[in-house]
Amino acid sequence: MHPFEDIKVPVGSVGIHWFGQSTFAIKDAAGTIVQVDPYYPRERPPETFIHTRPPLDEASLRTDFVLLTHDHADHTCLESIDRIRAAYPEVRFVAPVESARSMQEAGISEGEIEVVAAGDSAKIGSMTVYAIWAKPPEGLPGDDIAPPDVTHLGFVLDTGGKRIYISGDPVHSFADHESLLEPVRALKPDVGLLTCRPQRSEFPSYEGASRMAVAVGLKYAMPTHHGCFVGGDDPMDVWVAALPSRGPKPLLIDYNQAVVL
Repeated sequence: MHPFEDIKVPVGSVGIHWFGQSTFAIKDAAGTIVQVDPYYPRERPPETFIHTRPPLDEASLRTDFVLLTHDHADHTCLESIDRIRAAYPEVRFVAPVESARSMQEAGISEGEIEVVAAGDSAKIGSMTVYAIWAKPPEGLPGDDIAPPDVTHLGFVLDTGGKRIYISGDPVHSFADHESLLEPVRALKPDVGLLTCRPQRSEFPSYEGASRMAVAVGLKYAMPTHHGCFVGGDDPMDVWVAALPSRGPKPLLIDYNQAVVL
């Protein structure tokens, strides 16, 4: 049994385990465990991966549901999905259309997958998940952002005790667009798991992610999309400094560790 499976989550709280990159497990007080974008490839060349051993043996952690934000290999990893299904045949998936199509082409039945689009919600055990845009499908021509190659979703996960905002891979100018911010704000998330890479213009900078956190009313904010690939990390003290002193508190989970909030 993985330690996270045995972690005690009081009523009104939530457990969050970070496996690196944008991969999380989330557990509520009822014991439901959801994985987000599980990414545990076994082939890990040292010139590409910071950690040459995967952070999880998929069979060790009971998983009830899997959320997939978009159909890129480090977010919809069919290798990891296959091992989760082999260990836990009752697992069910919530995904955008392209991720669902890729899973079905790999032999996963339609009945195991709930396809969602922005504006949809789904009941997953004792939790409810709400889908919102991470990247608008038409792009943002005024920001020189082309339409994305696949549907990019974010999620707000209502765990009963806390609401978790999972940004997916948002556009770098997300904080400049009320049309993107308002649907997140309306769901009143408490905690944000925010993709930001200061050295990649595709994603928000730390300053841009901090503005997102403030604009949607987060209490805690954690940067994601790091801790996996060589050259993809930035100092966490810079993230802490980017947050306003009276705004969201920085959430810093060590690699492959968990917290209870």
